[in-house]
Amino acid sequence: MSDDSAQIAADTSLPRHSRVLIVGSGPAGYTAAVYAARAMLSPVLIQGMQPGGQLTITTEVENWPGETEIQGPDLMVKMEAHARAMGARIFVDTVTRLDLGQRPFAAELDSGARITADAVILATGAQARWLGLESEEKFKGFGVSACATCDGFFYRGREVVVVGGGNTAVEEALFLTNFASKVTLIHRRDSLRAEKILQERLLRNPKVAVIWDHELVEVQGESQPPGVTGVRVRHVREGTEQVVPADGVFIAIGHAPASELVKDQLELHHGGYVKVEPGSTRTSVPGVFAAGDLTDHLYRQAVTSAGMGCMAALDAERWLAEHDMAGAPDPQAAEILA
Repeated sequence: MSDDSAQIAADTSLPRHSRVLIVGSGPAGYTAAVYAARAMLSPVLIQGMQPGGQLTITTEVENWPGETEIQGPDLMVKMEAHARAMGARIFVDTVTRLDLGQRPFAAELDSGARITADAVILATGAQARWLGLESEEKFKGFGVSACATCDGFFYRGREVVVVGGGNTAVEEALFLTNFASKVTLIHRRDSLRAEKILQERLLRNPKVAVIWDHELVEVQGESQPPGVTGVRVRHVREGTEQVVPADGVFIAIGHAPASELVKDQLELHHGGYVKVEPGSTRTSVPGVFAAGDLTDHLYRQAVTSAGMGCMAALDAERWLAEHDMAGAPDPQAAEILA
């Protein structure tokens, strides 16, 4: 058994109490775990529904310092292993309820376990946005997807549509050219918002066609067996419509912060992002810190998320020291949940 496997096998019993509880993984969560562990805070990290976060559904990462190119999932495996090696305890579970109304803070997990903590670091990231169409919902999993790296392989030699105009959409479209015979990008504006280097790659790719100034109004397909046959799109100014044949539809219109756990407990802004004090990761509740895409409506980069994870751990360490919470918690906290 490898060292990593042994560590995973050992992390089967969740402690009742932790000095620092980290909710969510990805660059912010794993970096926070590394720094909190190095500060001897014995952090516990709950990975959430998507261990590793959005980078696990990303292919080539070309802007991570020290790596000219690395696969997103590989980077997350390295970061998780690093956090474990530092002493962080990592659990494959999901926090379903978080009580920030009194200290120690308390979290209930999907497994039925419960854990309290002196400080909490939130790193729950963001989730894919959907258009909200009835037809989109109908064909989710049957031709409609929000993850090209997850499902692109199934469209080898077939035609697909990508909806969006930012980095997410352009990256998804470029990735899909590795499999699809044709990729049609549908964007409701007349120019892309993606980084210039990505735009250049997209527009010079012979497999890519762009339909400007159009919005998707319906996903069309068959019911038996369920499958997509095309999309109906509408010109945003003229109102004219056309049908674009497609075997798959990828919705790439960005992400929404995963702040459901704390929406009624912490101050939010910019459509649901957790608000932190300028120059820090402190939230509106003392002892609760937030990092990464959960707080960042502007940059949303892996490296900035990692930097905020570092900040959150350091902020938590200082806060615990200032509040004299470095000692052992209540005697019952030593008990272990099976």
